[in-house]
Amino acid sequence: MKKGLVLEGGAMRGLWTAGVTDVMMEAGIEPDGLIGVSAGAAFGCNYKSRQAGRAIRYNTRFARDSRYSGWQSLLKTGDYFNAAFGYHVVPKQYDVFDDDAFEENPMEFIVVCTDVETGKPVYQPLKEANYETYEWIRASASMPLASKVVKIGRRLLLDGGVSDSIPLAYFESIGYSRNVVILTQPKGYRKEHNRLMPLMRVALRKYPQMVAAMDQRHLMYNRQLDFVAQAEEEGRCLVIRPEGKIPIGHTSHDATRMRLVYDMGRSVGERYVERIKQFYANDSTRGSEKKM
Repeated sequence: MKKGLVLEGGAMRGLWTAGVTDVMMEAGIEPDGLIGVSAGAAFGCNYKSRQAGRAIRYNTRFARDSRYSGWQSLLKTGDYFNAAFGYHVVPKQYDVFDDDAFEENPMEFIVVCTDVETGKPVYQPLKEANYETYEWIRASASMPLASKVVKIGRRLLLDGGVSDSIPLAYFESIGYSRNVVILTQPKGYRKEHNRLMPLMRVALRKYPQMVAAMDQRHLMYNRQLDFVAQAEEEGRCLVIRPEGKIPIGHTSHDATRMRLVYDMGRSVGERYVERIKQFYANDSTRGSEKKM
């Protein structure tokens, strides 16, 4: 039995997820593998490096720093979240990412990106902590319109949430039979068609398959919600989701609001932590891991 952790994205809503996962880390919960999408990858990497508190720490520290994010960065570099500063300067100089711990931890870590030329998901295992690994994480979290296309080798990549927002089916397909799934939308949420599609079609006009994936994303996402609900009903996964809409936008420069969202996640994590331990330990449990 392989125990997995599935983290969807959600931009700054990912700080809620970080609150949950920090509680899990502090409780000594060690899944065999983690798959992260977008913010789930950018913040989830701290689980493999065993650095609880890091995501909220650097986001609040640099909340109003134009080197980290903002319209100035977007206009100057093409990325709202500054690629060089956020993914290569901060983890090396200001809030050091523990490369050694990342590599020594046997937990499998996979990020999901979208190939802009095909519109299909790319599932990339990351074992070494190096420049290319940071670039894969950046690619997974690079939202269309807010980010430039990221080139890694021959691939051109953007946000993994476009093609596989909640990769539970993929994780099950590679052998993870007991999965905790952390979502960033409340029960009953259904994604609607993207109102920014006219802008997407212009910005991504060189990549028609990516435009098609964006155009159909709401349908893909809602099918995945149905798949997760069925897996939850059958006892294959334990779903943790917010009780209501997380009170933060895709972007934020309000450190107080970030801390509020993170603390909300911690509160939920503290209520779930024993349930998570029981779920991972009991392969025979079916249908008893209901949400609070």
